[in-house]
Amino acid sequence: MKIDFHVHITPPDIIKNWKKYARNEPYFSMLSGSKVNKFAEAEDVISMLKQSGFDRAVVFGFAFRDIGLCRYVNDYVIEKVKQYPENLTGFAVVPPVQDAAKEIERCHDAGLKGAGELYPEGQGIELENKKQTDLFCGVCKERNMPLLLHANEPVGHYYPGKTNISMKQIESFVENNQGLKIILAHFGGGIFLFETMKELKEKFINVYYDTAAAPFLYDMRIYNTVKALGICQKFLFASDFPLLPHERYFDGPEKSGLTDEEKRLILGENAQKLLFC
Repeated sequence: MKIDFHVHITPPDIIKNWKKYARNEPYFSMLSGSKVNKFAEAEDVISMLKQSGFDRAVVFGFAFRDIGLCRYVNDYVIEKVKQYPENLTGFAVVPPVQDAAKEIERCHDAGLKGAGELYPEGQGIELENKKQTDLFCGVCKERNMPLLLHANEPVGHYYPGKTNISMKQIESFVENNQGLKIILAHFGGGIFLFETMKELKEKFINVYYDTAAAPFLYDMRIYNTVKALGICQKFLFASDFPLLPHERYFDGPEKSGLTDEEKRLILGENAQKLLFC
């Protein structure tokens, strides 16, 4: 089974009127106004899966600061997961507010399997603040729900969505949430390299990484590095669709030094174990 672990879907009303919703959501405004931004409805994802030969996508709405807007996009995800149960697995988005746990519980009861993609800087999440992150991490851990967190590399050029999140903040977040299954988007901003440190490897035993936006950030040698570190079992194929189509990703794994077994792990087997075990 081939699984895309990072796909954004947006309700038609928000697509049509995104500028209205952006007025009070600075991070959404910044990303939506980018020249590379694209929106997709659930049906666009179904078409993409058929064209690329993938079986399933993990889908989620935009992680707003407003809990009401998060509920709105979560309801859309719930509806579409029920409509396409063989192809879509849904995650819930929440901001760091008092009602976050209740919203995750509601979404889980309605069939969603995880939480994210959450945006630390965009939503005002202080990753090192355990009291704040417990508002949503506690219920995810209790219900065995993976949590997908935005991360980005701390060097290189600026682009919309690149934030000042630090590796130390990520380490603190992981340390404060031992036992929680955490997926760090976009190769974890490179923090996976430090799993060569014994202390970090032990802390990060339940941490996974997705490959979202890889063609924008890295050449195919990134996969050889993952292989050399012996952590292919911790990586999840992710396209960040509709930002990038699947075909932009295939050269990386195919032309790298990955074995067929390692490709199968990254393209779906790791995700299957994470979602359905």
